[in-house]
Amino acid sequence: MPPRNGIGVTGFVLGLVGLVFSPIPFIGVIAWPLVILGLIFSIIGLIRVKNGKASNKGLSITGIALSALGLVVCVVWIFVFNAAVNEVNNELNRTAKVSYEITGDATNVEVIYGEVLNPLTETVPALPWNKEVENKGVYKGGTLTVTTGETGGSVTCKITVDGAMVSTKTASGEFATAACTGV
Repeated sequence: MPPRNGIGVTGFVLGLVGLVFSPIPFIGVIAWPLVILGLIFSIIGLIRVKNGKASNKGLSITGIALSALGLVVCVVWIFVFNAAVNEVNNELNRTAKVSYEITGDATNVEVIYGEVLNPLTETVPALPWNKEVENKGVYKGGTLTVTTGETGGSVTCKITVDGAMVSTKTASGEFATAACTGV
C-alpha cells in the first residue's frame, strides 16, 4: 500500500476554501488564516512526497498554487480597501466653495442655509440674497430653504458647488417653501 499524503490534502482543501472566500468583501478576512495554513500544509506535503513518505504530489502542488493565489487576492484587497478609505477620507475633508442664491419678488422671507448638520437662519427683508461659504462633509452643497411670509410672492433658490449648479427650486404663494439640497 503506497503512503498517503493527508497533510497535502489538508493544504489543498484549506487553499481551495481560502481562495473561494478571499474575493468576498469583509467575509474574505477569514481567508487569511486559511490560505496561510494551506500554503504551509501543502509545502509540508510536497516535502513529504520528495522524501518518499507520502504520495499525491499533484494535490500538494495544486494546494500551493491555490493558497498562493488566495494570498495574492487577500493582499490585493488590502490595497483596494486602503485606496477606497483614503478616497472617502479625502473627499470628506475637502472644502468646497458653495454659493447660495435666492431670487424672486417676495419680501421678509425666512432663509435656512449651510451645512446639513449646522444650518444658519436669517430673515431677509428684500430679494435678491446670496451667500458664499465653504463647506466640508458628505453633502458639500449643504441645504438652502426659503419660505415666503404672509404677503406671499415667488422665490427661487439655487445652490452652486465649486462653480457647478447642483440644485434649484421655485415656489410661490403665501408661506410657500422652496428647498434646495446640494449633493
